[in-house]
Amino acid sequence: MQTISNYIGGALCPPVDAQYLPVIEPATGKVYAQVPASQASDVQLAYEAAHKAFPSWSQTAIQDRAAILMQIAAGIESRMEELIAAESKDNGKPLSLARRVDIPRARDNFRYFAQAITQFHNESFDMGDVGFNYTLRRPHGVVGLISPWNLPLYLFTWKIAPALAAGNTAIAKPSEVTPYTAYLLSEICQAAGLPEGVLNIVHGKGPEAGEAIIQHPGVKAISFTGSTAVGKHIAATAGPMFKKLSLEMGGKNAQVIFADADYAHTLDTAVRAAYTNQGQICLCGSRILVERSMYDRFVSDLAARVQSLQVGDPLDESTQVGAIVSEAQYQKDLSYIQLAREEGGEILAGGQAVQLGGRCAGGYFIQPTLIAGLGPQCRVNQEEIFGPIATVQAFDTEEEAIQMANATPYGLSATLMTQHLSRAHRVAAQLEAGIVWVNNWMVRDLRTPFGGMKQSGVGREGGMDALRFFTEPKNVFIQA
Repeated sequence: MQTISNYIGGALCPPVDAQYLPVIEPATGKVYAQVPASQASDVQLAYEAAHKAFPSWSQTAIQDRAAILMQIAAGIESRMEELIAAESKDNGKPLSLARRVDIPRARDNFRYFAQAITQFHNESFDMGDVGFNYTLRRPHGVVGLISPWNLPLYLFTWKIAPALAAGNTAIAKPSEVTPYTAYLLSEICQAAGLPEGVLNIVHGKGPEAGEAIIQHPGVKAISFTGSTAVGKHIAATAGPMFKKLSLEMGGKNAQVIFADADYAHTLDTAVRAAYTNQGQICLCGSRILVERSMYDRFVSDLAARVQSLQVGDPLDESTQVGAIVSEAQYQKDLSYIQLAREEGGEILAGGQAVQLGGRCAGGYFIQPTLIAGLGPQCRVNQEEIFGPIATVQAFDTEEEAIQMANATPYGLSATLMTQHLSRAHRVAAQLEAGIVWVNNWMVRDLRTPFGGMKQSGVGREGGMDALRFFTEPKNVFIQA
């Protein structure tokens, strides 16, 4: 059995209390590793290491920090296949997805921010005879980074790379459900020559290790990705301590499909946006809104496509839909399918658990499910499910489409499919979402800000916005 270690002060180490949690491979339902059940004492050790490392790291020349981040990116590249296999085993996602998206994007996060920090500039203002102002941006100190299980290494590095690039030191906690790639990242950081204590990875549960990070008085900023419920708790806890917060939370995203859209491309996009990673991405378009004039044809074709998706062992290269990440999430997803039936929904495709044979006989698999007949206010259309479950609804007018798309507490992303340029601009501006994709989905430019509206979050990550979050502005006025 694999034993995962914490990474504190540059060393791999066991938890102080020697307590561990089981790590279950979702494709098999079997324990394959143990991960530290870290407590406040482990977080304190991590804080001490990060606090000690901060003066030196924050004064390290930008070019030297960037060079180390590039070395970490190179380490991810050199261990690419190992990381792909680890993430698929850990998370239950198909190998093809880990190879195409998750691990390459983790590498690219370090590459991008290594370059971006060298271009990060300060503002200056000439006040003529009075003098001039300039703004310095300085790292906060020790920051806390808490990441979810759905894109384990991708989102973990999405926080780590800008935090370190900006000169902070960090205590980072991955999900205890999917810890393996974070452990491998510890080894990569050691090999890359990252100074001791700059990055500390503490494994464990949110109410214990995560809570200790949030409450620690020396942790100056918190970057969190996860559920809205946990985000609310973090805000309530850290807000009165005046910590800087970035909260990227849930989504219940709409795909708005007009009749003039490119039909074949739209069909492909709708399936991909709804069911990639078993629907376990906060950006998934789980509410598919279709203009009524094309509704019957599109929904018939969509149901056929969903029915044809291959559910299987994540380690099989031909698998399109892998395992649900945990038994708890598996049961939650099944409960929402039953709720859809109770709310009067019609199951057009899927709707059942899948029992595979062989090594996956005990795994957590669900058929990709498409549901019609539910109104916008039904719970299945209002609550984030995080599974391979999508609903389809018809609309008659542009105004109705916008109203339906905005009819949830969330506002993370939206997908808009139309060939009408004016409509694209008009509707995109009215959709209550932090990011709107027009005629595509999940296309990311790391230079752009990322984040949600309403209950999907506060603050922005990505690009220079991430570097601004991880620094504090200081205005300097010089008398002429």
